[in-house]
Amino acid sequence: MSEDIGDQGVDNEEIESEIDIDSALYAERKKDLYKEIDLIQSVMQRMSSTSFLIKGWTITLVAIIFSSRTQVDALPLVVIPIILFWILDAFFLHQGRLYRHLYEWVITNRMQTSEHLFSLNASRFKSEVGSHWKVMFSFTLLLFYGATLVLALLGIVLLFIFV
Repeated sequence: MSEDIGDQGVDNEEIESEIDIDSALYAERKKDLYKEIDLIQSVMQRMSSTSFLIKGWTITLVAIIFSSRTQVDALPLVVIPIILFWILDAFFLHQGRLYRHLYEWVITNRMQTSEHLFSLNASRFKSEVGSHWKVMFSFTLLLFYGATLVLALLGIVLLFIFV
């Protein structure tokens, strides 16, 4: 077989060195892929745990305000933290979605290119994710914060009626 290659004027050492370069590049890109995936997953984990903590703080704060013996006139102020936490949670959910798109891009493209290598800037995917307001009124956030807001308003109305 090597005689056929030698007859065509191709050097076996040249072919072997090309294969070594390609396999070395492949191994390096694969190593970079794993490192980059690990970085992106850690960012996504922080975003989701922060979102979970915000939901916990929302419920805790609303429960504290209603359980304390505050003046009935001050109870409408409970709406402000609910809305602020809703906006903050939407921000973190939006960021998490951006990083999911970045993760998918890295999985799909990293072995072919070193473009944006180790770049954790996910803002280039904003057009694919949509605005913060779109995320804010997504089903899951609307269900959680909408229900919390409705229950808080119902509690305020009932306290005004019976107190």
